[in-house]
Amino acid sequence: MANQVETIATDLPREKGAGMPRHHLIIFVVLAAALLVAPFLLYPIFLMKVLCFALFASAFNLLLGYGGLLSFGHAAYFGMASYVSAHAAKVWGLPPELAILCGTAIAAVLGLVFGALAIRRQGIYFAMVTLAFAQMVYFFSLQAPFTGGEDGIQAVPRGTLFGLFNLADPETLYFFVLAIFFFGILIIYRIIHSPFGQVLKAIRQNEPRAVSLGYRVNQYKLAVFVLSAALSGLAGATKAIVFQLASLTDVYWAMSGEVVLMTLLGGMGTVFGPMVGATIIVTMQNYLATLGDWVTIIQGLIFVVAVLLFREGVVGVLAKRFRKPL
Repeated sequence: MANQVETIATDLPREKGAGMPRHHLIIFVVLAAALLVAPFLLYPIFLMKVLCFALFASAFNLLLGYGGLLSFGHAAYFGMASYVSAHAAKVWGLPPELAILCGTAIAAVLGLVFGALAIRRQGIYFAMVTLAFAQMVYFFSLQAPFTGGEDGIQAVPRGTLFGLFNLADPETLYFFVLAIFFFGILIIYRIIHSPFGQVLKAIRQNEPRAVSLGYRVNQYKLAVFVLSAALSGLAGATKAIVFQLASLTDVYWAMSGEVVLMTLLGGMGTVFGPMVGATIIVTMQNYLATLGDWVTIIQGLIFVVAVLLFREGVVGVLAKRFRKPL
């Protein structure tokens, strides 16, 4: 049976060639060069916010774009990791690297528990179950003593990285966040282009066929759910250190909707699309903040236009035009 499955599995979609395609390598090099120069031209805090949300959107895209699972509750992992990281740094006095690890770990545990229950449902039922779990986390965060209620956890110390680098300096903190961003993105890239990622794509395209080939579909779904939750937690924990704040906004349902919008706007199922989508949304929020609630309306209009005219998203349209996977 194992030999039969292995033989039939060769029919599953696979990437051509080995290693990173040349155009992907060029994009990563250009992106790295631009991000290394960026803090000397733009406000570092704004750039760090973009990096955190780009990682969050990319982690969500791993679940939706490659696993085919639409979660409406990813704010739970992002926000709870933010709370735990902030609490660990402020109350327990842990250095930033350990505080972020604590936040990432709790997000992975939440992903394992919620994912084990949610993957038993499909389609809209799966989305509703994840939303319900996220709302449970929101009300827990509102009532739990360690979260600070409506005030959140404020004045979180940034600390000293490995006892050597003082993160109170914005530029030092920026390069720390940049390293975390590339670490997370390269992990996601490796997952997507691994045999595990190819099986995920096969499940997304035709789940009954993957089942018939002998793959334990639910185990693959749970694995990608946990990975996505952990990487979302990494983004949320880093964000808490950057802004020295963990608040209810991080676990609110609107945050789950925002990451969906970033992914769809940039291009679901593309490597670079969620980064572009997150950059567009965060830039709008930052530079149109004086418009108040009108920013939300503008975001909604952009989302409607993107869905009607650019269903593949910004990067999806470019990939189609240049006939290269991006």
